[in-house]
Amino acid sequence: MTAGPEETHGSEAPQGPAPGESSGKLPAKLGEERLEAPVVRSGMFGVSTTGDTSGYGRLRVHQAPLLDTPRPYGGYFDTIADSLGMADAIEHVVVSHGEMTLYVKRDRLLEVAAKLRDDPALRFELCTGVSGVHYPDDTERELHAVYHLASITYNRRVRLEVCTPDSDRHIPSLVSVYPACNWHERETWDFFGIVFDGHPALTRIQMPDDWKGHPQRKDYPLGGIPVEYRGATIPPPDERRHYE
Repeated sequence: MTAGPEETHGSEAPQGPAPGESSGKLPAKLGEERLEAPVVRSGMFGVSTTGDTSGYGRLRVHQAPLLDTPRPYGGYFDTIADSLGMADAIEHVVVSHGEMTLYVKRDRLLEVAAKLRDDPALRFELCTGVSGVHYPDDTERELHAVYHLASITYNRRVRLEVCTPDSDRHIPSLVSVYPACNWHERETWDFFGIVFDGHPALTRIQMPDDWKGHPQRKDYPLGGIPVEYRGATIPPPDERRHYE
């Protein structure tokens, strides 16, 4: 039996429309047009001069990010959107570079994730990771949590993104839907300070337990952290941190 376009596996699986495919323009041509657009932001990570050795001071963003993608999305992305429904739970959809991102209202995250996992037409059985992002200039949406989902059944991928203000850093935990999110959400809290409500043990996983701050936020000071290993001790097994 020949597999349909949504069921092809391996390297032949559809990955969504290639950049410029719908308009008939080559990616190089699109890149030239983008460079002609006005500069909307300069620098990165707070760098505003060109004397830094990283080169980030010379970064130029020539256009604002795509905020919403009109349908049809192309590839299997329309199948995902039609099967999921729940338009009232989705703020907007971005399809770019062969990838689909659903921006989900944070109070509907558990509901959307459960349907993506359980619906026979979707079957996103696996969450491969949780990423944190800090956009200091994105007012009332400074912190983003990004969930990367994969369907083993259909060989598809989709991304969920949830935004929260820096003044209220709470997002529902997805551990009850995807248990492997346990460690990923701990790392995101450790580095960005996002509090995942309902997580069974939201403690640091990379930084020491007594570390102050969240070092991947853009407002975290760069460098200058003294590190000393002299006199370090390892507590006996019965005094180490453990979970029931």
